[in-house]
Amino acid sequence: MVKFIHSIEGLSQWVGRAFGWCILILTLSVSYEVFVRYVLNSPTVWAFDMMVQMYGALFLMAGSYALAQDAHVRGDVLYRLFSVRWQARVDFTLYILFFFPGMLALFWYGWEIASDSWRYKEVSWNSPARIQIYFFKTLIPVAGALLMLQGLAEMMRCWMAMRSGKWLDRLDDVRETEDMLMHMDDASIPVIKPAKK
Repeated sequence: MVKFIHSIEGLSQWVGRAFGWCILILTLSVSYEVFVRYVLNSPTVWAFDMMVQMYGALFLMAGSYALAQDAHVRGDVLYRLFSVRWQARVDFTLYILFFFPGMLALFWYGWEIASDSWRYKEVSWNSPARIQIYFFKTLIPVAGALLMLQGLAEMMRCWMAMRSGKWLDRLDDVRETEDMLMHMDDASIPVIKPAKK
């Protein structure tokens, strides 16, 4: 079971890292557009649509990565006071009642939206470039499927925590500085001594 959970997390991490490169493409395209628009006075017709698609792709495809890293926002005023077994029970119940119906709707309606878009060979009406967007709309059901797959791994993680009373460790990846500081013991915190005068 652990191997299965970690293989799903590995897939989510790989997808999140791959689509993380959208940030670089987005940054370069915005910089290029600002330069040609304000310095050369020659704006492009494609930059706006490309920026929207890059941001949308990043937003859609980073969901399963964030779930795998337990990075989604959580209102844990009471939750953090519960024992691990009760946290797992609450998470398990919420996955069944709210997460999976929402992700199933994202997949189902996303599939309809994407298939209609492919049938019409849909193009963007936001700019004169008329860039094709049916490729982009394909990411909607893909994101729903990846989120459901990661949600299955999370439910299995909850099941294990309900039985053992301990959360399964997540695959290592980048961490926020505050998370690292919260988990450091006092001996590992560097002490900065004032300089002698």
